Amino acid sequence: MDRVSIIPFEKLNHDFIEGEDIPKGKDEYYLREMQIRKAVKIKNGWRHLTAKEIVTLVKNNNISDNWDNFLVCNPFDPSLIYGNTFHGLVRIGAVTHNVLQYHDLRLPIGITNCNIVNCDIGNNVALHEVHYLANYIIGDQCMLFNIQEMTTTNHAKFGNGILKKREEEDVRVRIELMNESGARSILPFDGIITADAYMWAKYIDDNTLQERLQSITQNTFDERRGFYGTIGESCVIKNSLIIKDAKIGAHCYLKGVSKIKNITINSSEKEPSQIGEGCILVNGIVGFGCHIFYSVTAIRFVIGNNSNLKYGARLINSFMGDNSTISCCEVLNNLIFPSHEQHHNNSFLISSIVMGQSNIAAGATLGSNHNSRTADGEIQAGRGFWPGLCTSVKHNSRFASYTLLAKADYPAELDIQLPFSLVSNNSRSNELEVMPAYWWMYNMFALARNTDKYRKRDKRLTKVQHIEFDTYAPDTMEEVILGRKLLEIFTAKAWCRTHQCEIDPNDTAKLRETGKKLLNGNPEEVRKLEVFGDRMEKSGRNCRILKPYEAYHAYGDMLVYYGVTNVLRYIEEHQITRFKDLAKELGKHHRRQKVWINMGGQVMMEKDLDRIRADINAGVLNSWKEIHKRYDEIWKRYPTDKQSHAYLSLCYLLETDNFTEAQWKEMIRKTMRIQQYICDQVYASRNKDYTNPFRHSTTRNEAEFLSLYGQIDDIGFVRQTKEETEEVVKRLEKLV
Repeated sequence: MDRVSIIPFEKLNHDFIEGEDIPKGKDEYYLREMQIRKAVKIKNGWRHLTAKEIVTLVKNNNISDNWDNFLVCNPFDPSLIYGNTFHGLVRIGAVTHNVLQYHDLRLPIGITNCNIVNCDIGNNVALHEVHYLANYIIGDQCMLFNIQEMTTTNHAKFGNGILKKREEEDVRVRIELMNESGARSILPFDGIITADAYMWAKYIDDNTLQERLQSITQNTFDERRGFYGTIGESCVIKNSLIIKDAKIGAHCYLKGVSKIKNITINSSEKEPSQIGEGCILVNGIVGFGCHIFYSVTAIRFVIGNNSNLKYGARLINSFMGDNSTISCCEVLNNLIFPSHEQHHNNSFLISSIVMGQSNIAAGATLGSNHNSRTADGEIQAGRGFWPGLCTSVKHNSRFASYTLLAKADYPAELDIQLPFSLVSNNSRSNELEVMPAYWWMYNMFALARNTDKYRKRDKRLTKVQHIEFDTYAPDTMEEVILGRKLLEIFTAKAWCRTHQCEIDPNDTAKLRETGKKLLNGNPEEVRKLEVFGDRMEKSGRNCRILKPYEAYHAYGDMLVYYGVTNVLRYIEEHQITRFKDLAKELGKHHRRQKVWINMGGQVMMEKDLDRIRADINAGVLNSWKEIHKRYDEIWKRYPTDKQSHAYLSLCYLLETDNFTEAQWKEMIRKTMRIQQYICDQVYASRNKDYTNPFRHSTTRNEAEFLSLYGQIDDIGFVRQTKEETEEVVKRLEKLV
């Protein structure tokens, strides 16, 4: 049991680093000296007080256990320092008769009514009513006002999952991602990105990789004891309770925080971070340009750059990627890729990997641990995952990219491998219903706007994590190719059931051949069939595939559009004038299924990730800096890799290794028709809101309605799509 004990008075300001941790020839301030040179700009060095300055300080009710340990620099006005207690080595930068202002807060430069132990305080700092400040380096022009406790321990790790000298493994901070069992736990560290977290948490069967990543992380940071907490220049901290073992970047704004402990908050003048009222942040890393407000609790966490956490949200054992916003909800044991949105008080996300560009609606409860023997279930959701209002999904479930779940309490685990689908639970007929390619056929406004929306929301200046924003990319298009194959198989099986033909259900090639003929033949023949999916729900009921013929051809159009538009970029970028040169450059590889990985938002070939893992294991890559450099190299060639994949996707559609020039021109013409279809569908899907009579029910006339919603032709994205269509068609016409 912990006790309050009595120790010698000198322990208050000495032995921050204990004797055995001080190198020979050094003193207990040797690490502090190294830190201060980077943190505070002292032009002419520190000096001792004059006798007159000491007299002034004493008259101003200042107390020091030893004025010889109180150092200042010029200019120094002692009249601006009063009512304080100083212990140990305290050094203060310039103190001038001026005022600092941040928004409506104005504070005079100086130090009043503070209890300060072993601190370095920068130039022109306003430090008032800080009741206990120990072992911190405060940057220039900071404003600290009304803080209860602000301390640093000699074993501070500032949120990094490392051990200091003589510490046991059980004190190491881990983040248990994707699963509550802890089997996928990783170490947080300053500079970690979602790609790192994915590689670490996903490949847990690679024991060498796990050992190497832990070793690399441990070696990235200094294991010596005695580093001071740091507050960067121009920070403002006011009306806060406890700040312990914190490293806070420049221009950060903290107001009314309840507790911040073992934390790194990245912040800069161009990307300032802000932490607001009632927040509790413990054991974590906060990225640049983040906003965390209003009674948030975050424990064992990482928040990426340009992200928001607010309105009472709970983020525990989770990694929240760049450009994300989470409000008012419970998020436990998750790995969340960039561009995630979750705004509602009653949503619930447990033990999942959500691969970005996602939106969790109100009332969604994703992850129930009550359908297994222990709390070890998990959910995997591809890019663009969107569960509707009051959706309940059980562990273990998997969803292809751009799966939209209709409002329902899904009674069993799901495995939806058909991308861009609408999934619904038809309780009346007791069937699971899946409409593949729903977004393309009925929600084009949202689908087409997706890429543009997330790209515009990316306000990061610090872009370590590379992000693929395009809806049509190698990862999603491989899912589309798989979706076409599944529809061929499902359709063939439906045909066999109806016509009592005999095809071995395990003969995938024969089933695909039969299904392909049906889906490329008379649509009415397919529409008469009852097509059911296999192994899409852990239940004995049917999984009905809606509009399989239309979905199959929608998938084909998506592949054509993706293929031609990307090959068009290649032609323009490389000034290709002869068709045979195009085939020579882009057709020299082979497209393989499941070759692309969404690595935290960056899409790369699986062979590149395998090479990274192999090089980490072999000691070729020995630091996170080197690993990130490899990501950068892969990203630089990604446009060409993507264009090659696009070309080979067209080859897949045409069932050839290299298509002819005539086939190429026909696909160009088809793409022009598809582009016009996209334009028309963007308008039509948005126009549903204008023709819906219930949308008019709350307005008294057409004038009020248009004042509220505007003319449809004036909607920015509708107009933008028309302009883009004209521009793309012109570019394609040149090739024909």
